[in-house]
Amino acid sequence: VMKLNPQQAPLYGDSVITVQLTEEDKVEDDVVFYLVFTGSAVQHCTSTRKINPGSLETISPGHDCCETVKVALCASREGHPVLVVAEESFQFVQDEAYDAAQFLATCAGNQQALNFTRFLDRSRPPAADVDFLDEKVALAFRHLKLPAEWNVLGADQSLTDNIPRETLMHFAVRLGLLRLTWFLLQQPGGRGALSIHNNEGATPVSLALERGYQKLHQLLTEEEAKEPDSWSTLSQTVHSGAYSVKHHRGLDVYMLTAEA
Repeated sequence: VMKLNPQQAPLYGDSVITVQLTEEDKVEDDVVFYLVFTGSAVQHCTSTRKINPGSLETISPGHDCCETVKVALCASREGHPVLVVAEESFQFVQDEAYDAAQFLATCAGNQQALNFTRFLDRSRPPAADVDFLDEKVALAFRHLKLPAEWNVLGADQSLTDNIPRETLMHFAVRLGLLRLTWFLLQQPGGRGALSIHNNEGATPVSLALERGYQKLHQLLTEEEAKEPDSWSTLSQTVHSGAYSVKHHRGLDVYMLTAEA
């Protein structure tokens, strides 16, 4: 039996999983281990990285629904058939970051909800929490299947630019959420949101300046602004038909996802 730690991961994936091997599975150097996650509609295969003879590391895949899946540890060696050495179950769950991303996506144009996010800002969380929130909510947002017509400014695009209003971009910048801001900039309405004034006359750009968020201000004002380093450590995904391949640069782990 192998031990997976933790035995669950958020739906959007990208968290580290450690695999403890049993005595008899401890390995010669020429054995390569994979984990295969089999869900009801999709299957993922991830490569692993050896930490020491008894343990491996990999990255949890992003999954399509909350469920318990079967995980098989497979060993392959040149000239030998691939063996399933152990099996374990694993759970995909919806966490607070996922709930938060869904809430924010849904209330993109909703002034009451966006004013509520301003209220949250008064009890400013400590920097470490902000960084954690930023990474998790950006990952979750990226995993949401946003409708084709989704827009950072909400559904009602007939609003003219000179109506003062709060936007999702104000929210992300006010809290200093670098990754989320970068994500929103790439979405429809993201750039347009930068010039919108709220009731105090602040734009997302002026908020970044006023709060001393230099990196964020750069991101919003430089024409050729590159994605923040913190974003590039996350997985990059390439889609092709029913398959997608993800590379996690931090651990150098690859992941193949296919519709089962």
